[in-house]
Amino acid sequence: MKFRKHIFGLVVIAFMAMGFNAANACTGCQIKTGDNAAINGRTVEFGVLIDTSIAVVPGGYKFTGSTTLGPGKKWTSKYASAGMIIADNEVIVDGMNEKGLVCANFYFPGFAKYSVTTKANQSISMSSTDIVQWILSMFSTVDEVKKALENNEVAISPVLTPGFPPQVQPFHFIVYDKTGKSIVFEPIDGKLKVYDNPIGVITNSPTFDWHMTNLRNYITLGATTPNPKKVFGVTLKPLGQGAGMLGLPGDFTPPSRFVRAAAFAGSTIPAKTAEEGVMQMFHILNSFDIPVGAARTVEKGKIFSDYTMLTVVRDTKNLRYYYKTYDDQNIKMLDMKKFDLNAKKIVKLHTLTKQRYEDISSKLK
Repeated sequence: MKFRKHIFGLVVIAFMAMGFNAANACTGCQIKTGDNAAINGRTVEFGVLIDTSIAVVPGGYKFTGSTTLGPGKKWTSKYASAGMIIADNEVIVDGMNEKGLVCANFYFPGFAKYSVTTKANQSISMSSTDIVQWILSMFSTVDEVKKALENNEVAISPVLTPGFPPQVQPFHFIVYDKTGKSIVFEPIDGKLKVYDNPIGVITNSPTFDWHMTNLRNYITLGATTPNPKKVFGVTLKPLGQGAGMLGLPGDFTPPSRFVRAAAFAGSTIPAKTAEEGVMQMFHILNSFDIPVGAARTVEKGKIFSDYTMLTVVRDTKNLRYYYKTYDDQNIKMLDMKKFDLNAKKIVKLHTLTKQRYEDISSKLK
């Protein structure tokens, strides 16, 4: 693909006038099923509508990364991939490739610091959205990705991202493969720091290692209802099921969502099949659904509310990519096996649809 011009989608003109920096409250996690499928998913939140489409990018497709100095790293896709693209920018920002490798970006405000693009590193540099597509295009396992990142085969340039507000967007990233293995990598002081992610959970700021340390504050939580205890000769019984999770943080901050995602994903009774696991993952992610108005900021008298635009689930065993939206809770599914993965062009479908309510009145007997 020829070097792309930065064309910004129709994302709220008010951003340009106000310089507003939207919050973002995405949550990701993973479970394993009885048939050894790794099922992972995430929510997508933002303060304004982001224009998204689902797309299939074939193998053999040519890419050129964007940098602050112009064209950057060039590559030809080794593997086909499917997932979400933003506006008309033909790179996937959340997706899965034909080998079951998953990569996605998550907001990382206050901590992301990309490298400075120079003539020396321009040939390995690309944008914060390009890097997701590069990983999906070129690698089949987490170990391969980790090696490439640690060998400094790529650098992230602080360019504006088409389809987002006109500011450099701060991201960190998660990678899963079909075995369930996972890493997180973060742009810290211009370098990509890689963390092993044994629990498969990610949210937003602060850094991943901080979140893992914070989990130690919640080691008393559990899925099992505690037994009655005697205090001063009085037997005290739990008030109901769920008492084992008493103290679980319920707010929408990244640390609280990280703890909840770890607690829910870590306490599930494994589903028997991948298909059942997909529904189980949607139920877990429903716990992170943000209705309009529950998490908001006010800028110059105007309200911007984070809300759950998309919920995505990926079946890495059967290569199926599922999603639903805020306005349409019917679950859609893309099956990669039904596409020509060596086609010549990208195919896509806009995600914004409106749900129709089923009237079952006439069915009552």
